[in-house]
Amino acid sequence: MVTRVLRQAELAATELLIDHPPGRISDLIPRQDAYMVCCQLREKASFEYWQEGKAYKVPPLRAGDTTIHDLKRDPAAMIDGPLHTMMWFVPRQALNALADEANLSHIDELRFDPCVGVGDEIIRQISASMLPALRSPEQVSRLFADHVALALTAHVAHAYGGMPTGPRLVKGGLAPWQERRAKQMLIANLSGDIALAEIAKACGLSVSHFSRAFRKSTGLAPHAWLLQARVDHAMTLIRRRDQSLSEVALACGFVDQSHFTRVFVQRVGLTPRSWHRVTMS
Repeated sequence: MVTRVLRQAELAATELLIDHPPGRISDLIPRQDAYMVCCQLREKASFEYWQEGKAYKVPPLRAGDTTIHDLKRDPAAMIDGPLHTMMWFVPRQALNALADEANLSHIDELRFDPCVGVGDEIIRQISASMLPALRSPEQVSRLFADHVALALTAHVAHAYGGMPTGPRLVKGGLAPWQERRAKQMLIANLSGDIALAEIAKACGLSVSHFSRAFRKSTGLAPHAWLLQARVDHAMTLIRRRDQSLSEVALACGFVDQSHFTRVFVQRVGLTPRSWHRVTMS
């Protein structure tokens, strides 16, 4: 899944699952000014690893461990055992855009040991949140993909690049007109097929500033607020009783009735049909 939430920099998330390893060195990735952040989804035995032709012996990695690889240094690994990992492609352009938005200096290099896994709970949680999206991409809004990519990039910049997280990054909420404009744009695109950057631009803010300010004003991230708005709109349509549940689902931006029912239960605790019976009794 690819998103361009920060200055058109392409950030990508890939789930890699290998049950039957080929027993050879991984394909070389073209040198580029970017990092690959990998979260292990299951344990991996010790393996051989190369960086700029230098060989390393990587100790076993636990499920949830994070490793970072500099794509300017020709990383490669021996694929001789089962592998299940979430791979995040993070270009330097995205890190620089984040720094520029906060009026901070650019990050020279990320600090990490390519041969040692780190127990990074935030990256583990972000990776876990992306798995359902990769497996059912038709149910994922662009807004959600942008939000997750922005969160991952910000965490990498702070945790491994030394970008400050103090008062310089703390901002207030949205102005009334900005909140009104953002909500209007979200409701007009119930499917979530709108870029976070587009809404931020309409409010005269950077993407990261807008995301923080929206959450401070509403208590929810933009994609979470939109999901609740979808459910609220669905409730209104169900009360009218002039549309089938499948028609309500499509009208509220859901892929199908199954997707609608799953989200509705998560938010309300009842299926749409059960909720209707309760409210109309």
